[in-house]
Amino acid sequence: MAAAVRLPELPDRYNAAETFIDAHRGVRDSAVAIRCQGTGVTYGELAANVDRSGNALRELGVGMEERVVVMCLDSPAFVYAFFGAIKIGAVPVPTNTLLVPHDLRYVLADSRAVAIVVSAPLLPKVLEIRKDLPRLRHVIVSGGDAPPETLSLEGLLAAASDELSPADTTPDDACFWLYSSGTTGFPKGAVHLQHDMIYCCETYGASVLATTERDRHFTVSPLFHAYGLGNGVFFPFRVGASTVYKPERATPDLVYGLITTERPTILFTAPTFYAALLAYPEEDFRYDLSSLRMCVSAGEALPKPLFESWRKRFGLEILDGIGATEMLHIFISNFSGRSRAGTSGTPVPGYRAKIVDDDGKDLGPGATGNLWVSGDSCAAYYWNKHQKSKAAFKGEWYVTGDKYHLDPDGYYTYEGRSDDMLKVSGQWVSPAEVEAALMEHPAVLECGVVGAKDKDELTKPRAFVILKNGRPPSPELAEELKEFVKGRITPYKYPRWIEFVDELPKTATGKIQRFKLRERGGV
Repeated sequence: MAAAVRLPELPDRYNAAETFIDAHRGVRDSAVAIRCQGTGVTYGELAANVDRSGNALRELGVGMEERVVVMCLDSPAFVYAFFGAIKIGAVPVPTNTLLVPHDLRYVLADSRAVAIVVSAPLLPKVLEIRKDLPRLRHVIVSGGDAPPETLSLEGLLAAASDELSPADTTPDDACFWLYSSGTTGFPKGAVHLQHDMIYCCETYGASVLATTERDRHFTVSPLFHAYGLGNGVFFPFRVGASTVYKPERATPDLVYGLITTERPTILFTAPTFYAALLAYPEEDFRYDLSSLRMCVSAGEALPKPLFESWRKRFGLEILDGIGATEMLHIFISNFSGRSRAGTSGTPVPGYRAKIVDDDGKDLGPGATGNLWVSGDSCAAYYWNKHQKSKAAFKGEWYVTGDKYHLDPDGYYTYEGRSDDMLKVSGQWVSPAEVEAALMEHPAVLECGVVGAKDKDELTKPRAFVILKNGRPPSPELAEELKEFVKGRITPYKYPRWIEFVDELPKTATGKIQRFKLRERGGV
């Protein structure tokens, strides 16, 4: 459990745009809010363009509670569309920019979106499926030409008024939806409320990040995901800090270069990308990371070797934590100066967590079981998914679907997804434990472990391994890795098969999609 935290009392009529956009009017109009591709957007410009966006959507007939899909690359346009919709009482739905047309069709149809704001490079995906979506009245293009039967976001902004009063919403009205990242198949739309973002700011933002207006955030994880949305939008905008966006695909050179030139103070990404950054040859390193005061990781558990390698090379801790789309951001975290490598940390003040058995009975410290969490940033329900909502939301508690071990001193250690746990030789095996052991080998860059059937139809661990640069795969190396794991964890947990691969299937935030690995030879 975590200590209570005092939160601001919200008025009966409240719109989130008031906190994150309007609060800066006349206070820091000339201060930089966003840096993107070498140019800046001030808080005054941000507020004006949010109002123009809201007015443009309203002129198009978008009404309160109607959904507006936002499929924008990380850029100021994302924020204009997101808060413009919120300010008129419509409901933005940030959407994965990597979706293929088939999956995008699902999101647009499931959300019953009446409009989509889309970055120009992604427009062909929308045009391919538009005929299948009779409810989709408007396709609005950002950052490029708008072909016939579409509209230009920039053109709409230029023609719209920059004055807009917020809609008559309440703290408990729907504010935005986020679709789950799809580690187990089709995503679910989590309905978040007007008060959820400020709750995250006054809990994780205040007690872990302690962001001030002097900070500059840089999120490698994209804005359409809950983790990136907090890192790059509502945490910095709550306090008048600035934030760095990159619409391009992230590479180590790009990220190191932006840290060097834009001088962010907090870096946010996932373990997979920290591994890629560490793989950069030290002899070729010409970048300056001295502006960073903090590094944050989420999306999957941060292996202890990664934490230690990063600290050794750069002198910085990585604060690992666990969040969820349904909870909007991180609710268990390590804290500066008391990080414990290999753990997710302790509950963030304002959240409560517990470990329970399969019947929901509290197991207490020292136990391994199912992680449940409570906090007022929790989604209200899944859209159009009644049975899944009942399974996931138990009164004040959200059922995370994660297996965790709770240490006697209150630290939580990830053991794997509840539906990923393997029964091997009559004993439960955590894929995360096997992966952590493999990651300690100097040849391993990344890995994923799932269950597979042996010749007797018994389940055993199967590992998919990406090797570090310059290390060739071989049967001898596979055997070496098996023996290596046996020497570090209980021997029956070692992977019976090791397959060397060039990449692992992942969500946009770096979570391994184990269901896809199982399709490739697991169970």
